[in-house]
Amino acid sequence: MTGRQNGKRALFLDRDGVVNEEICYLSQPEQVRFVSGIFDLCRKAQALGYRLIIVTNQAGIARGYYTEEDFHALMQWMRAEFAREGVALDQYYFCPHHPEHGVGAYRKECPDRKPNPGMLLRAAGEFDLDLAQCIFVGDRCSDMAAGRAASVGTLVLVERVEPGTCTQPEDFLRVCGLQAVLGLLQ
Repeated sequence: MTGRQNGKRALFLDRDGVVNEEICYLSQPEQVRFVSGIFDLCRKAQALGYRLIIVTNQAGIARGYYTEEDFHALMQWMRAEFAREGVALDQYYFCPHHPEHGVGAYRKECPDRKPNPGMLLRAAGEFDLDLAQCIFVGDRCSDMAAGRAASVGTLVLVERVEPGTCTQPEDFLRVCGLQAVLGLLQ
């Protein structure tokens, strides 16, 4: 029986910097440039039974640069692009809050905002995941901290944005690109 059938494993992906190239406050399909190797990684994970789940902080919503509706529309477009590549994204979770730069109701501490583990824990509950069997691929120290707090079994830092700056314990793998993550999937 595969992990997808028994619902125990997931490949968690940060969005900006892992799924798509990092740009400031991505909100439109024409801005999207997918990271090299993302579709291969997801196809392999899916074939091995992993759930595919995106977890992403969205400070652009908090700052008023785009709306939650804009975000959902972009994510639906991205899901369609993944489907064209033979990949079905199981779910995405997002945090629209920011504790300092949020506007109105979006300015607050939130258990979902990474480095907090809220999105990962919600996904674990909704998909009956064994977090110790899951993999989280992120590109920021806050991704690693969230994964650690949720007890995700394998943490992978793609060094693009914050190379060498994480001060937390070195309990994660550092890689230069998604190709290196393929070998972790079993």
